[in-house]
Amino acid sequence: MKVHETRSHSHSNPDEEKKVMTRKQKDENKAHEGGHPPKKPKAEDDHNGHANGKPSPAEFEELCSAVKEHLSTEQMREILEVNDQDSSGPDAAVLRRCQDLLFYGPLDKCRICNGKLEFNGIRYSCTGTYSEWASCTLNTRDPPRKQEPTKLPENVEKSPVSDLLKKYQDPSRRPKRDLSTPDKPFTGMLISLMGRLTRSHQYWRQEVDKHGGKVTNHVIGVTCLIVSPAERERGGTNKLAEAMERGIPVVRVPWDKMDPSEEAIESLSAELKLYGKRAVYKDTKLQEKGGKIFERDDILYNCAFSRCDLGQKLNDYCILQLIMVPEDSLNLYYKKGRVGDDPNAEERLEEWKDVDDAVKEFVRIFEEVTGNEFEPWEREKKIQKKPLKFYPIDMDDGVEVRHGGLGLCQLGVSATHCKLQPEVANFMKVLCSQEIYKYALMEMGLDAPDLPMGMLTDVHLKRCEDVLQEFVEKLKSVKESGPESEAIWSDFSQRWFTLLHSTRPFISRNLQIMLQLHWRTAASHLIGDMSGATIDDPLSDRYSKLGCSISPLDKESDDYKMILKYLDKTYEPVKVGDTEYGVCVENIFVVESNACPSLDEIKKLPNKFLLLCGTRSSNLMRHLHKGFLPSICSLPVPGYMGGKAIVFSDAAAEAAKYGYTAVDRPEGFLVLAVASLGEDIIELKSTPEDTKSLEDKKVGVKSIGKKKTDESEHFVWQDDIKVPCGRLVPSDNKDSILEYNEYAVYDPKQTCIRFLVGVKYDEKNAVMDTEERP
Repeated sequence: MKVHETRSHSHSNPDEEKKVMTRKQKDENKAHEGGHPPKKPKAEDDHNGHANGKPSPAEFEELCSAVKEHLSTEQMREILEVNDQDSSGPDAAVLRRCQDLLFYGPLDKCRICNGKLEFNGIRYSCTGTYSEWASCTLNTRDPPRKQEPTKLPENVEKSPVSDLLKKYQDPSRRPKRDLSTPDKPFTGMLISLMGRLTRSHQYWRQEVDKHGGKVTNHVIGVTCLIVSPAERERGGTNKLAEAMERGIPVVRVPWDKMDPSEEAIESLSAELKLYGKRAVYKDTKLQEKGGKIFERDDILYNCAFSRCDLGQKLNDYCILQLIMVPEDSLNLYYKKGRVGDDPNAEERLEEWKDVDDAVKEFVRIFEEVTGNEFEPWEREKKIQKKPLKFYPIDMDDGVEVRHGGLGLCQLGVSATHCKLQPEVANFMKVLCSQEIYKYALMEMGLDAPDLPMGMLTDVHLKRCEDVLQEFVEKLKSVKESGPESEAIWSDFSQRWFTLLHSTRPFISRNLQIMLQLHWRTAASHLIGDMSGATIDDPLSDRYSKLGCSISPLDKESDDYKMILKYLDKTYEPVKVGDTEYGVCVENIFVVESNACPSLDEIKKLPNKFLLLCGTRSSNLMRHLHKGFLPSICSLPVPGYMGGKAIVFSDAAAEAAKYGYTAVDRPEGFLVLAVASLGEDIIELKSTPEDTKSLEDKKVGVKSIGKKKTDESEHFVWQDDIKVPCGRLVPSDNKDSILEYNEYAVYDPKQTCIRFLVGVKYDEKNAVMDTEERP
């Protein structure tokens, strides 16, 4: 039974109303009764509570007590409404808003989204939205206030506290709320804890005490109630219900913030629970009984969902499956939880005797979770994002590489059983290992074990591309900073991390890492499922699927020595923090890919260059299988300023930046490709305003960086292929956003991957080691 607090002050006895006096009036009367004149009030511009000065706690408390005692909830709602403030919610929330308004003045609209601001007990946050994808993320301790007198309804002006309220009507006389962070930020706060939190209640009690607050078991009079995400979703206990009834802020404790190295280890060691459209979610344990995803009328009843709303502090996933176990009934599995809080996820596994009823329940849950119908999504991929609803992650039919790739214990055995040349077998072993893809996904924050972010359909990836391109176009029309820019970046980030489910969503300002969309799915499809025995030589099978020839280059050959010279001349150390890394060459491979024109075909084209390209090991599968493909958009950053182009460099220093992964992953690859820049080469010293004309004409573009290779040392290879090998020297373009020269080619048919250089990054004193290794 819910108990509602009621107020009947509007019907109070008139004789009692005569007795109502403010504290100031009582003091004045006492002074008169004692035969002494009242004390002269302090000047109201002394910044001790007036004229926009710092308010005294006693004054605010006086107003709060008077409002609570002498105004009804209906009057408070009316005050909020006439001042264009939110009047909805429980009585306690209305009281808190009204007290803030009457003392400090009406809140103005959010400067970012024009939504309404709300005080949450610590700071002011916006309740508005940017779009159906994203809530406003504004949080501030200094909110904008309307510079106009506070409006009071007629019945309030006639109330006993009208004189006190009018004291703060004039915006020039209002005090300014001080929400600066104290040395102990919980000072004066009374906090209640509930449910299974990320750590013990005793731990949080000590933390709150240490920062100036107090922990209590009840909810009456507390600043906020802290609960686990699962309790908040389920509605919790009577304690939670009482807190919500009283309008007490309910705070969901986040998952533990681990040290980055610990988080990385946990991510890399985590087992993927869902690897594709036909995969039974691991936690059901039904795959051990031979369970299969139920399929009817060409529809697989297996859905995964994501929801990222940073304004509402939401980062959730959801799994919905119908699983048929041989010689058994149909099972419906449902799981919904917050990323990183698996113990508190909502989860159920139900057995259904009637197939039609199970399908109806599946469809009902889909519609409840997304706000959309099921069949139009599954058959035509029609979906409309609804506010605060989940969005489907369109899984492809295959095995995600984090599950299907070679595990650590399989790597040595797989190379031993391989019929390829030992160097090539070891190269394929690297490309087929789970490890490099786990590292890559971890670096991008796409490493959640519950959703297969490396097995997405082309339709889903195209939607990601469309969101990215739409965002890039919006950026061109706004200033780099300011409210509009903040709104666009925040809206985009929340859309992006809903489409590409992340363990660490944030308001991103770096688009480069977001452009690597397709390599994950390409690698997953090529590698497939290698989790079984390796005695049948799976590496040779995957090598044949690549559609290219890879062979080690003789270390005594002229080409090998030429490449070492090229790298040595154009290299500068990769700097990570305060540490510099040199590079040593381990192997060089000659590549002939069916996806690229042959070297003989490229030789027929004009203005050919042997150029460098750095790439993560996780991208190589796609490059070898499909050749180099143009970028999906233009950005004013290195590698993307030429638009939808394939970009190379003449400096190993630039290529090495992209090949470098991490201190504990020192191996990488540099690609040497032959590229034709066409009859006419356009030189650019700044970012072009419009790259479409360059893309349409498919001309060759050379963008000048701050450093260039010494042209006097350039030479020719294979008759007329220019090798821009030379010491790095300053160019005459000192203001370039590029450190080194970039070459952009718009037609994949003008490029040919020729060499792969396996390198290892070593901590060194700016020395490049080209010593041959046995």
